[in-house]
Order: sequence, then C-alpha cells, then structure tokens
Amino acid sequence: MFLTLDIKEAGYSIDEPVLKDIQFSVGPGELVGLIGPNGAGKSTTIKSILGVVNQVRGDIQVNEYAYIPERPIFYDGLTLWEHIDFLLSTLQTDEDSFTQRAKRLLDLFQLSRVTHDFPESFSKGMQQKVMLILALLKKPDLHIIDEPFMGLDPRAIKDLLQMIDNEKERGAGILMSTHALDTAEKICDRFLLISKGRLVAQGTLGDLRRESGLNQGSLLDCFDVLTMGEPNVR
Repeated sequence: MFLTLDIKEAGYSIDEPVLKDIQFSVGPGELVGLIGPNGAGKSTTIKSILGVVNQVRGDIQVNEYAYIPERPIFYDGLTLWEHIDFLLSTLQTDEDSFTQRAKRLLDLFQLSRVTHDFPESFSKGMQQKVMLILALLKKPDLHIIDEPFMGLDPRAIKDLLQMIDNEKERGAGILMSTHALDTAEKICDRFLLISKGRLVAQGTLGDLRRESGLNQGSLLDCFDVLTMGEPNVR
C-alpha cells in the first residue's frame, strides 16, 4: 500500500478533535475518491497525511507523494519553466527525458506559450494546469489531489482524466477529494464517505448501494442516505 491511515483522533487543538476513527488505504493503480460536503473533514484528513495538523493520534504510513492543492501555490519570482527546472533539480532522473516530458505536457495543457511568464499572473485554470504538470513530472507513488476539476475547462478536464488513467496504468495510487460526484462515480475505483469528521462508509459503488439499500442509486443518492442527518465539522 502507498498510503495506510489509521487516525484515532486529529484536529487543530487537543481539546477539539475534528476527525475520529478514520481508517483507509490506497494501493497501487487505484483511484480512491474522498467524498463529503464542505466542512465534513476532507481537508483535515488530507492535512493529516501531509503532516501539517498539530494534533494527530494514530498512525499514518505514506510513500513518496505529489500533492495538488485546491488553491495553487507557487514560488514568487519564478517563471513557469523555472518551476519545472527547480523540480528537476530535486529529482534523480535523466534530464533530457524529463525535459521532453515537460514540453509534451506543456503542449497538452496549452501552456507552451507562457513558459517564461510568472504563474501567479495566470488564471485559476492555468494555475491548476501548472500544478498538474509539476505533479505528473515527479512520477510519485501516490498523488493526493484536492478538487482537481475546479477552474478547468472541458478540454483540460478530459486531458486530466486521461493523465489519471495513465498514472494508474503506471502503477501510481491516487487519493482525490472532490465535489464532482457525477465524475467521481464514473472514474473512481473506491469511495471514502466522510461526514461529521467520521468515515461513515467506504468501498465500491456496489458496496455503497448495498449499505444504503439503493440497488440502482447514484453516488449522490447513496451519500445522502448514508450521511442523513449528519451535521458538518470544519
């Protein structure tokens, strides 16, 4: 497994845990959807994996990963290509093949014309594409992706879905937090349903249908039944 998580409690202060009893794993070649409404605990779960939550009681084992945040983050004063060049300096890889892959991805996401511009000046969608390119270039064991479809145009979403398929075929694991339940239902291998800071259900869509009693229910239908009456946390 590329990620194994067993959180007893986690939060931002010792007196107010946000998460309780969260256990799941992500293995090679699978896409796992982290599903929940705003304030359900998805972000705290991801931050716990990243090691930025102050109080975590439990055990988290994670391999090398690339993190794609909902709000892109860049280094001030570095152009797009300088971000790529900096990433290269942190990796043990062949420079020529890395550069060729970078150019192919820039062409794919239609960013070749702005390689010498500063990403902080880009639109939200363009910034999201840059984060995706950097993550794909790293070739990690695990991708942790937070709301990847926000700000992307339909063509970019199609390209992203193809890249996700390619990464799965390469053997990478993917943990993806998203509100786009229609898309998640089509592409995810398994789902983690979080509400009120707890993992209320996990498994394939078939598993969720059996647990909710909705034999032909959509992911949204199953989520509504399984989390009915559950207030949110932050």
